[in-house]
Amino acid sequence: MGKNKCGRCIGCESDHVHEECGLFGVFGHPEAATLTYLGLYALQHRGQEGAGIVSFDEGHLRAHRGVGLVSDVFKPHRLAGITGGHAVGHVRYSTFGTSILKNVQPLVVDYARGAMALAHNGNLVNAHVLREHLEAEGAIFHSTTDSEVILHLIARSKKGRFVDCVVDALGQVAGAYCILATNGFEIVAARDPHGFRPLWLGRKGDAHVFASESCGLDIIDAEWEREVAPGEVIVATDSGIESLRPFQSVVSQKCIFEFVYLARPDSFLFGRSVDEVRKQLGRNLARLAPVDADLVMAVPDSSNPAALGYAHESGIPFEMGFIRNHYVGRTFIEPDERIRDFGVKIKLNPTRSVIKGKRIVLIDDSIVRGTTSRKIIKTLRNFGAKEIHFRVSSPPIINCCYYGIDTPHREKLIASSRSVEEIRAFLGVDSLVYQSIEGLVDATGSPAEEFCLACFNDRYPTLIPEDFQGGQVGRRHVDTSTEPYEKLGVRS
Repeated sequence: MGKNKCGRCIGCESDHVHEECGLFGVFGHPEAATLTYLGLYALQHRGQEGAGIVSFDEGHLRAHRGVGLVSDVFKPHRLAGITGGHAVGHVRYSTFGTSILKNVQPLVVDYARGAMALAHNGNLVNAHVLREHLEAEGAIFHSTTDSEVILHLIARSKKGRFVDCVVDALGQVAGAYCILATNGFEIVAARDPHGFRPLWLGRKGDAHVFASESCGLDIIDAEWEREVAPGEVIVATDSGIESLRPFQSVVSQKCIFEFVYLARPDSFLFGRSVDEVRKQLGRNLARLAPVDADLVMAVPDSSNPAALGYAHESGIPFEMGFIRNHYVGRTFIEPDERIRDFGVKIKLNPTRSVIKGKRIVLIDDSIVRGTTSRKIIKTLRNFGAKEIHFRVSSPPIINCCYYGIDTPHREKLIASSRSVEEIRAFLGVDSLVYQSIEGLVDATGSPAEEFCLACFNDRYPTLIPEDFQGGQVGRRHVDTSTEPYEKLGVRS
């Protein structure tokens, strides 16, 4: 399948935004790889296309990577071969580059100083500029991911310590990144100055643990220490932890969509409980858009907390109107005789006794293309719903994300070209109300200035090169007031 300039597949018709990637690392534990495997299990929601673990033992990096879910990639005999006291792991959804084995991370290379491995969560908006420059100087790339650019920059750095080489490389990139890099003797964790993506530091006994979300620490009984700060670089060595702040300080621009959909509800990130934020989103929706109805129900599972919040605030009872099939794999075989809306039905089925003859408030976290939402509404109508009042816990998504979430192109986002009334008519609901941007921010308990809201308001916190994603965005929606980078190419 062909790719557009941002590396995404042409023709992808998913009706959801996709999780980006998940990182997990352990330094100083005899079962580092097994603990990393469990951590990746907890972070599976952040990427289902591929998984990998790299460990360090007897002077060598030992790696196993594969396409698919963590449970598919790491059978017991595979995990047994990844030995050592340090390990770095990654689960992947391709926001840049295709879904093939050579793009599965952590990426591992040999270079002049030995070997190193890198796991990256995020998206570099100047990766193509850097890659063209590096290729012109003779660099050979083995994958199509933007993450490999960081590896090349680390390998070319003239700095002394490994961590200084990593810092030197990161000083040349723009966009979103959380990384775990290792040369076997140390693990370097870093979060970009804007802090787009989350990263946690934990501890298990004498071992140091890194995870994209706190739920990854929970599964191995690791203690929460703190979130890695935006712009912070942490080095884990046999001597302990060293914290560096090598980058210019800027206003944080944390991805607010982590609260809406991406993170697990049992996680704690950006200083707040995800579950509590989602419940508050529901409460805010109930205040914004009250309606006389018989029940509140969610499109499971990510919308459940918001639906509970709406029900508690409105006094309308919450019901499990949909039963989700949790055993649906990545592919399934449809019978020759076509079944209407098969893709939705195999995942969600309404409870007829709950739905029939009822006035329903339906809660979902977002609407992307609208095609799946339309099928869900049609299914509810077929099961006898009397009225359907659709409430969305996020504002209309009007533009693409360039910081690590895979969203469709702007022209395929239903809210980019249609009014709320036009979307309501397309979906076939009795009423439709989106969360306001003010209500979204209010639920987090933090100022709007601390969040990236670009997919809702078109204001990007970093420069977006004009040819990124085929030149569709250019620079017209860019807010450069917090731009920390001197330019988008290779630093002179």
